[in-house]
Amino acid sequence: MHTLAEPPLFTRLRPARRVLVAGAGGGFDVYAGIPLAAALRAQGKEVHLANLAFSDLNRLDLDDWAAPGVARVRPGSAGDDAYFPERTLARWLEGQGWPPAVHAFPRTGVRPLREAYENLVAHLAVDTVVLVDGGTDILLRGDESGLGTPEEDMASLAAVAALEGVDRLVVSLGFGIDAFHGVCHAHVLENLAALDRAGGYLGALSIPSASPEAAAYLDAVADAQRATPDRPSIVQGQIAAALRGEFGDVHGTTRTAGSELFVNPLMGVYFAADLAILAAGVGYLGELADTESAMDVALVIEAHRDRVGRRPWRHIPH
Repeated sequence: MHTLAEPPLFTRLRPARRVLVAGAGGGFDVYAGIPLAAALRAQGKEVHLANLAFSDLNRLDLDDWAAPGVARVRPGSAGDDAYFPERTLARWLEGQGWPPAVHAFPRTGVRPLREAYENLVAHLAVDTVVLVDGGTDILLRGDESGLGTPEEDMASLAAVAALEGVDRLVVSLGFGIDAFHGVCHAHVLENLAALDRAGGYLGALSIPSASPEAAAYLDAVADAQRATPDRPSIVQGQIAAALRGEFGDVHGTTRTAGSELFVNPLMGVYFAADLAILAAGVGYLGELADTESAMDVALVIEAHRDRVGRRPWRHIPH
C-alpha cells in the first residue's frame, strides 16, 4: 500500500538490496542518479552506477572490461582528457569514499545493449535496475509533437524492459529542460496521467535543497563542469541551478546562448515510473528489440514517426 508518508518510489525500493542506477540517455545522465544513489546508500543498500556512454571506450585497457559489452571505468582508466563523464564521476566517487567505478555501455542497438545489461546484472548480482534520465525524453511514447533526443533513452528502456529476474524502475529529473529540444511538456504530463491510470506512476518527489543528497549532487556537477569546461552538461547545469534556488533565464554555459531558459523548482523533482508499464506504452519499442546499432534505433523511430498520428502541441495553461 502507498501512503503519503512514504513516496511510492521508496516503497517500491524498500526490499532492494543491490541496486544498479544507470544513466539512460548517455553523456552526463548518470549524474541525475546521484541524489537517489546517495539516499539508497544512506539506507544501507549496495549501489552501483552505470551509463550509456558517448565517451570513446576504445582506449580502455582490456582489464577495464568487466563483462562483454560492459566497461568498468575507474579513476585511472585511459581515455579522452577533454570529455569522459564516466571517469570524471569515478574520480569524484573516489574522493567521496564511494566505490570508485562507473560501468559504461557502448552506444549500440538494443540487442547488444540488452546482452550487456544481462552480463552486468549477473556480474554484480543486483536485484533492482533504475534507469535515470536527465530530462523527460524517456517518458515519451512516440506520438508527441516532439521527441527531443530519444534514441539512447529508448534503446536503454527497451534493453532493460527485456531483463528478467530484477525489479525495474525509471526516474526522470529535469522537468522542462527538454523544451530546448522541442519537447512539449503538456504531453509529458498527459503521459504521466496515463501511467497513473495504468498503475505505473510512482509519484514525484523533490530533492530538498538543504539535503545531503542535494549537496552530493551539486558537488559532483560542479566537479564535472570544472573537468569538462569545453562540453559542460546543459541538463545537469540547469538542474543544479534549480537546486540552488535560482529561477528564470539562468545560463551556466555559453552553449545555451541565444535561447531563453526557464530554470525553476520543477527541475529538481524526480518523476518515477514502473519501467515495464512505461515501456508498454511506447508504440515502437518492440521494433527495437533486434536492432544492432544506434543508427538502426534512429531509423526505427523515424519510420514510426512517419506513420503515426501526432498529438498537436499545446501549452500548459497556467
